[in-house]
Amino acid sequence: MPNQIDSSRIADASLNQLFREARTHSVWLPKPVSESELREIYDLAAKGPTSANMTPARFVFLTTKEAKERLIPTLMPGNIEKSRTAPVVVIVAWDTEFYEKLPKLFPHADARSWFVGNPKFAEESAFRNSTLQGAYLILAARAIGLDCGPMSGFDANKLNAEFFPDGKWKANFICALGHGDPTKLHPRNPRLDFDEACQIL
Repeated sequence: MPNQIDSSRIADASLNQLFREARTHSVWLPKPVSESELREIYDLAAKGPTSANMTPARFVFLTTKEAKERLIPTLMPGNIEKSRTAPVVVIVAWDTEFYEKLPKLFPHADARSWFVGNPKFAEESAFRNSTLQGAYLILAARAIGLDCGPMSGFDANKLNAEFFPDGKWKANFICALGHGDPTKLHPRNPRLDFDEACQIL
């Protein structure tokens, strides 16, 4: 009989879909992404852990041609076509006032007081944890059968001015979502071996 550790593992097919065979896509098939899929992705990603359950990430899903055209002037040239042709581009942002939600999200302690009046700590915490949430979003999208194309090649000042002019939210990174064209993929780039990237102390 399999032991408890074996029986709690997800299937190899799921690991393949999430990690081993998943690829970063730049060319997209003309297949739409529905609002219900975006809601499901968020519902899954929102379950991922963050410090004190602060969940500072905010997601802006650009689904229309008009919305994506607003993004284009903020992008580096290499990211323009892949963003313009993607069914959806999501701006993964972070809320500079995330702590105002902490009475709801972390009600058993006065976590709001940890961040009010401490902007450096608040910014470091929000950026770190919104990055985590962006990664959860990528895995959630892969889990429901979508492909992803995360990007950091954009002018953050221009993007923030265009989409978040009040300064309350700030962009972390962007990510295209859709069904990638597997025929346009390059061979997978190498990764570092365990001994190159890890230590066991």
